[in-house]
Amino acid sequence: MKIEKVELRRIHMDLVAPFETSFGVQTERDVLLVNVLTDRGEGWGECVAGEEPTYSSEYVDGAQHVLIHHLVPRLARRDLAAKDVATLLRPVHGHHMAKAAIEMALLDAELRAQGESFAQFFGATRTEVDCGVSVGIHRSIAELLATVDAYLEQGYRRIKLKIKPGWDVEPVRAVREKFGDVPLQVDANTAYSLSDAEHLAELDPFELLLIEQPMPEEQVLAHATLAKVVKTPICLDESITSAQTAADAIELGACRIINVKPGRVGGYLEARTIHDLCAERGVPVWMGGMLETGLGRAANVAMAAMPNFTLPGDTSASDRYYHRDITEPFVLRDGRLKVPAGPGLGVRLDREYLDSITSWKGEA
Repeated sequence: MKIEKVELRRIHMDLVAPFETSFGVQTERDVLLVNVLTDRGEGWGECVAGEEPTYSSEYVDGAQHVLIHHLVPRLARRDLAAKDVATLLRPVHGHHMAKAAIEMALLDAELRAQGESFAQFFGATRTEVDCGVSVGIHRSIAELLATVDAYLEQGYRRIKLKIKPGWDVEPVRAVREKFGDVPLQVDANTAYSLSDAEHLAELDPFELLLIEQPMPEEQVLAHATLAKVVKTPICLDESITSAQTAADAIELGACRIINVKPGRVGGYLEARTIHDLCAERGVPVWMGGMLETGLGRAANVAMAAMPNFTLPGDTSASDRYYHRDITEPFVLRDGRLKVPAGPGLGVRLDREYLDSITSWKGEA
């Protein structure tokens, strides 16, 4: 393909309810979208960077800048395929989420032109995927229990609780006592240190599926030490930025499960490599979430239908986060989402609504 034009958009989307993690409280998303026009058609990508560099060093203003000034210029006026993007952009260090957005857009355009869906391209083995839901930190345990109850009534097949020091053992105990053997896991978003190992071990009796990213991302060896104290499987998220870091973490014994987030690792093609690596080593993976719109959710659901995605992911329905999505909504049915089957991302963009919530638009 040849890129003829790259258009960037910033859109504003309010969340249905505030979402609190150990990083802070989020009430809205400022989303950066990438629209690539090629000689074979168009494609769309979504950048999952947040407004502030709290989850990672990336943030939406920085992603916009690096796309305009450093990434798109390296791809312009070339014959290329989506698989070439990572190699061509390797001289630019970091900026995985920005790179993932442009790669996603090119992959969408490429697959649309070929009449092939994301699911077909990635070798999906299911037409529906089991869905979990991520539950933020609440003001009280009573409010938490009411929220979890509502999600279970909707049919979600797994509950993930965000935790931080001071909000961990008791919320988990309350959910386990009220809802019995519901599949349950927790996510610390790097909020603990190795000195908290014995405290985190107090979660072991609750038979959690996993503890996700308890310590800062660079402390991979410390996670290996923690795994010797805590019986609950350790899952890494922020620490996994490539197939190489995944291989190293597995070899060190730092994790028994890996959360796959394509934006975090530089794109869906690198995410596929991580899936395959983990499958070879007997390490299950699951699809994480970054409050994506229907564009990012479509790609995530397609990838989550691959064979080694054996745990329910954070691929929640559209109405978990947004009153109205920019594509047709993903609707939960019997705790599952349907995998899009159309060419490329396989979803229809609501362009009229997209235009109404666009705060900025420009060419890269």
